[in-house]
Amino acid sequence: MVVGKSNKMLQHINYRMRVNLQDGRTFIGTFLAFDKHMNVVLGDCEEFRKMKQKTKTGDKEEKRTLGLVLLRGEHLVSMTVEGPPVQDKGPRVPHPGGGAGGPGSSRAVGRGMPQGGGPPMGAHAGLQGPVRGIGGPSQQIMAPPQQYRPGPGGPGMMGQGGGRGMPPPGMMMRGPPPGMRR
Repeated sequence: MVVGKSNKMLQHINYRMRVNLQDGRTFIGTFLAFDKHMNVVLGDCEEFRKMKQKTKTGDKEEKRTLGLVLLRGEHLVSMTVEGPPVQDKGPRVPHPGGGAGGPGSSRAVGRGMPQGGGPPMGAHAGLQGPVRGIGGPSQQIMAPPQQYRPGPGGPGMMGQGGGRGMPPPGMMMRGPPPGMRR
């Protein structure tokens, strides 16, 4: 059975992976995603790079914590499994209302929020609907023609008990059309 490259990569999603790049840097993080170009997304990522010392004592390894990283597939040299998938211990950010705000937690502030903190009494300004006289056609244009206005003044059928969509008086239907009878 032939196993495709995509399927092999999918087997390692959420694993801790070590990714080596062409420039010598190494990234270790949780393998979250990849695409057809082998661009790779790592979460909770750390970067390791070897810095050459001026003295002959050896190389110094420098570590940086980066977080979420997108690595271009063109620069990847190798990927190896560093560890099994990390078990999720619940949300990393406190639930809304439980705890103080800080980096990574969102709070609704400012625009669109009521001043008192509670629900607004009416709609917010700008969300109340159209304002009379600003934009849109005038009332005369939006009014129905005289023939359809209710009352005895119009020549339409409204004064005679009918209305729009009704057959004229004397033409009321007395059953199904001739072709539909049984």
